[in-house]
Amino acid sequence: MAPRPDPSAFRQRLLAGETLLGTFVKYPTGHTTELLGSAGFDFVVIDEEHGPFDRGTTDQALMGARAGGIAGLVRVPDTGRLLGALDDGAIGVLVPHVSSPEKAREVVALCRYRGGKRGFSNTTRAGDYGGRGLWAHVDQQDKEVAVLAMIEDPEALDCLDEILATPGLDGAFIGRGDLTVALGAAALNSPETQAAAEKILAAARKAKKPICIMVAGAAEATEWAKLGASAFIVSSDQGFLRAAASRVAADFAPMKG
Repeated sequence: MAPRPDPSAFRQRLLAGETLLGTFVKYPTGHTTELLGSAGFDFVVIDEEHGPFDRGTTDQALMGARAGGIAGLVRVPDTGRLLGALDDGAIGVLVPHVSSPEKAREVVALCRYRGGKRGFSNTTRAGDYGGRGLWAHVDQQDKEVAVLAMIEDPEALDCLDEILATPGLDGAFIGRGDLTVALGAAALNSPETQAAAEKILAAARKAKKPICIMVAGAAEATEWAKLGASAFIVSSDQGFLRAAASRVAADFAPMKG
């Protein structure tokens, strides 16, 4: 078996357009992230926006990611959570509702030291608990942290070029769920949502920025890859548990009458 890439190389792999497999983590524990690493996923996204995470449980989940040798990203609920997630060792962040160039610039500034406004500390997990010197920590974090904007609002579709051209913004995640609801479309594969997603992908190709998208599986990912997507999120720890448990329950249903 070939050695697995170092999780700290996630940003470089993303920018290089490698095919990356990830999933959301909804349960506030370190065990899930560790397990997904051993299962062979490239990254997890700890979901602070829709999962019951606080600073402590996010810290545990990121520690589990370190143990499992998997890149741990955090989807923050708002920009106020960026600093904590990065200090706790997140290798990247997903920021919801980036619908303007101004918001994109704000997000990048909060995630970068040089040229940005990230609050400094090297006594965190990200700084090896003080084991890395001041400027060594600054340089390493600015090199390794991936910043992804979630494009999920109709108004963002009118300024995609400006958003994606933001210096320091590494790529975008297409939020098809929010776009579907906002557009009043019937489903994720409705023509309105499909057109919006394809518009985002076209803008990303123009800006030479990678795109992450949530898919049902490899077959759907293959279709989005043809349009330029390279990082794929499949389900979540919650979704995997429910699917596996439902299959077992269905198998036993005949025995139970």
